[in-house]
Amino acid sequence: MAFASPRGAIRRTSQRPFRFSYPEGMGVASKPLFAFEDTYARELVGLYEPWRAATAPEPRLLTLNEPLAAELGLDPGALRTPEGVAVLVGNQAPEGSTPLAQAYAGHQFGGYSPRLGDGRALLLGELVDAEGRRRDVHLKGSGRTPFARGADGKAAVGPMLREHVVSEAMHALGIPTTRALAVVATGERVARETLLPGAVLARVAASHLRVGTFQYAAAQGDPELLRRLADYAIDRHHPAARDAEAPYLALYEAVVEAQAALLARWMLVGFVHGVMNTDNMTISGETIDYGPCAFLDAYDTGAVFSSIDHGGRYAYGNQPLIAQWNLARFAETLLPLLDDDADAAIAAATEVLTSFPARFDAHWNPGMQAKLGLSGDAEDDRPLMVDLLALMQTQRVDYTAALRALSAAVRGDSAPTRSLFADPAPFDAWAERWTAELAAQGRDPHAVADAMDRSNPLYIPRNHLVEEALAAATAGDLEPLHTLLDVLARPFDERPGLEAYAEGPPADFGPYRTFCGT
Repeated sequence: MAFASPRGAIRRTSQRPFRFSYPEGMGVASKPLFAFEDTYARELVGLYEPWRAATAPEPRLLTLNEPLAAELGLDPGALRTPEGVAVLVGNQAPEGSTPLAQAYAGHQFGGYSPRLGDGRALLLGELVDAEGRRRDVHLKGSGRTPFARGADGKAAVGPMLREHVVSEAMHALGIPTTRALAVVATGERVARETLLPGAVLARVAASHLRVGTFQYAAAQGDPELLRRLADYAIDRHHPAARDAEAPYLALYEAVVEAQAALLARWMLVGFVHGVMNTDNMTISGETIDYGPCAFLDAYDTGAVFSSIDHGGRYAYGNQPLIAQWNLARFAETLLPLLDDDADAAIAAATEVLTSFPARFDAHWNPGMQAKLGLSGDAEDDRPLMVDLLALMQTQRVDYTAALRALSAAVRGDSAPTRSLFADPAPFDAWAERWTAELAAQGRDPHAVADAMDRSNPLYIPRNHLVEEALAAATAGDLEPLHTLLDVLARPFDERPGLEAYAEGPPADFGPYRTFCGT
């Protein structure tokens, strides 16, 4: 992955649980449904507004992520009861919960907005999961808040289910991500281009701290607020920074590293986020906000799917550069904490920021080597990696299908890959170099091919399949959605009868456009 210079340098500038009671006569004692904590509410006063969700008139559970519920120590059966659904849609705030709308600012398509915040979302609280990790439970589409900026604060079924599908696919692919616990239909219609059925997404995240959170705190002119936020981020996400000689610089370096790893993983699976504003970049390094997102079909560094990204700012190939730009904005918020001398603070942050390309390559190079079955020196293998992508770009070859088919070539059958190229001659020339390098490794071809299949997914959220499932769900048929979720849960395992889920789009599909869902 070629990497240019950064496009933006740094500038100055204790709770009681909600208890679920089993029906009388079952002989089962009352047990907690949720045991929320509220460290954000207690420690970050000034970065939120207390609020309550709008009432959903006829809530109905559409999807429940039972494996995630188990991770969180929740009882899926209890979540499916009217009491559980009432919490998941926001009709009932559990005892101990402190529902709040978080405040943040952000650069949206390069333009700064000093006050964004959760315009249609609420943080219910935090759960400590089975592995001791603190996780946010957050509602999206739960009604207007003080940050709504004129919008209705609601969400439609389709976009909320899209976030469920794509976030679960990302999780199965091994990419850090927020996840959907549930999607609940509200029983009301929301006005978009047409009237659509409304829904609320219950989202789980390591936290919802964003670069935009720091931008908002820095803009308040309260050094103590900024320091409290930084300390909270260190304790929650990057505790090793606390013992560093310069803790806040160590925090910055940890976030830069986490984002470099995340972006490399995105690029390796052909993911296009679509709206990489600074308020959509997390401090934890998780992917957040699956609005106008999509996966590549044909490989194209200039691929843009978002209906509002008219200039291609967030095109597939631009994503690492934009990540670095966003991280420059993050550095600006931290400067007062880095050093009393502004020039020294800028110099320290710039040194970390300019390491981003090398950090990205340190994750992308071995990832692409694994996809091609290579195990040599990354710099020696880089021409093979870059040249294959250039061939795929020129001939608009299906990215996921081509990489997966390469393992068949290692096993002795190059036809599946050759068939994807309109003119296979350039591929044949590349493959001759590639197979020579594989032979020089002296490894068992079948072992190499098997390892490649563990790095190259067969099933991704193909855009046409996602749209088909969402259209059916919006019309009331959830079966295609549940089938798609089942397929995407095991993206690397070939299964008979699922051939259609590995195929590219039909010829009449596209040009594909996605929408934010607001």
